[in-house]
Amino acid sequence: MTTRTDTPAVPIVPVAAGPAHELRSAMMVWRREMVRFRHDRARMIVMLLQPLLFLFVMGTGLSSIVETGGDVDFRTFLFPGVLAMSVLFSAAFAGVSLVWDREFGFLREMLVAPVSKFAIIGGKCLGGSTVATLQSVVLLALAGLVGVPYNPMLMIQLLGLLFVGAFMLTALGVLLSARIKQIQTAMPTSQLIIMPMMFLSGALFPMANLPDWLAVLTKLNPLTYVVQPMRAAIFDHMDVPDGARELLDPSITWFGATIPVGVQILVAAGFAVAVLTAGVLAFKRTD
Repeated sequence: MTTRTDTPAVPIVPVAAGPAHELRSAMMVWRREMVRFRHDRARMIVMLLQPLLFLFVMGTGLSSIVETGGDVDFRTFLFPGVLAMSVLFSAAFAGVSLVWDREFGFLREMLVAPVSKFAIIGGKCLGGSTVATLQSVVLLALAGLVGVPYNPMLMIQLLGLLFVGAFMLTALGVLLSARIKQIQTAMPTSQLIIMPMMFLSGALFPMANLPDWLAVLTKLNPLTYVVQPMRAAIFDHMDVPDGARELLDPSITWFGATIPVGVQILVAAGFAVAVLTAGVLAFKRTD
């Protein structure tokens, strides 16, 4: 005679859903980026090397030949562009690092988790932009060496604008990662995109008196709407002659209408949200 033993059913615990669950998931992805950054300090040094060369080597060399329209040091003009450059490469590569996650299978594990893709990609973008912004603090500490005042409100404004730019560029890297399957392809592709963005943002040259075709390209470049507000914030805290201000920091215009700095920031933030949404839609659960 056999005795039948019924195995008790294992209760299924539903996964908590809702905004709090999504936020916790996004913060876990964000924390992973922080941990990776803490264990990869060499990356911070390498990413800062190029902006420092542009600021102190190229900036010093060109300051003797570039007309600034007054007593403004050319390196002061160059400083916001170099700040943007410091987050440009770090943020874009943070987004492209999803290609590594795909190759090692970590991306699939995240995408099959009971959480929305928006929380995963959003956490990735928050982490990448936070890392890139933290790296730029080193350059902000050197602001006084190029004539930029250590004004607390100015530093807060610059950090906020850098975060917006870093988020936008990280989201752009994520969007690239959605369609690029190999890291060997991701690196040159990202370089092909971020280098024109840097040169067409007014980071390295004044936007006054540009040829029409070049002026149009700079206005179409979303990074312009991060660099120019930073430059305007710096000059607002300095005693800059009107002639130098018109030459080095001309107003952005659309069809003859001057675009306020607040609207410029909204353009950058809107583009960041649009790219993030496109990146979320581009990823599939089966990646």
